[in-house]
Amino acid sequence: MRRDCEEFIANEFRSCVQNTIMRLAAEDTYRPFHSALLSEQALFWSRFERSFSTSFGQRVIEKISQAAAIAGGADEAINQMATIVSLPASQLNAIEDHVSGLRTGTRLANWHSDIADLSSVIPQGEQYQIRVISDLYWRKNGINNYMSIKTVKPNIDQTAEAKRDLLKLKLADPTANVYYGLYYNPYGESKLDYAWSPPKNIFNFNTDPCILIGREYWDTLGGAGFYEEVLAIAARVGEDTRLSLQNLR
Repeated sequence: MRRDCEEFIANEFRSCVQNTIMRLAAEDTYRPFHSALLSEQALFWSRFERSFSTSFGQRVIEKISQAAAIAGGADEAINQMATIVSLPASQLNAIEDHVSGLRTGTRLANWHSDIADLSSVIPQGEQYQIRVISDLYWRKNGINNYMSIKTVKPNIDQTAEAKRDLLKLKLADPTANVYYGLYYNPYGESKLDYAWSPPKNIFNFNTDPCILIGREYWDTLGGAGFYEEVLAIAARVGEDTRLSLQNLR
């Protein structure tokens, strides 16, 4: 990994912890039942973890993922990329019917079959221009790549909306790569271990090639071995941030 990329990632990790500390020093809420049942220390660390996780999972992961894509050889990488896609009414209706079928369980998720079925829909009806926002876009070797980045335990609604967007991007640009990314796997190292059930009808999280979880997420962006490099940076920064946390109550 290039030195500038390594330092950028380290600073993002460090700033997230420091900003969380400052927010908690300035904010508090009155929670009488929590206070009656839990210790002051438990309340504080509960607030800290929740605030840290929110910031980390929203802004920090997007910025680090952008840096990872550049480190992996992307010509450009952009967060919150707006893409205008042009699709006919027949394909848009087919996407809606497809996602509805997944939600009700009348269809089974299989990415290759999903794309084949929707690509076979005859373009008919009015042509629509639709704006799709991707959490991360990068261009590498002349190929457009789009990723929807979610928390590691996403709900079904946000997952269904992400699939609609990915299908629109893929149908509009069949040469593009589209991904649904979870930056770590809370159930183990292997993608096959992922077991969060609420959104499971929308994708096959264990086998769909558009699903990137944990190691596969980071190595797709930054190249083979990038996952270990990011963890090593976090461990190095953690030597300092843990000292800062020792002074907190």
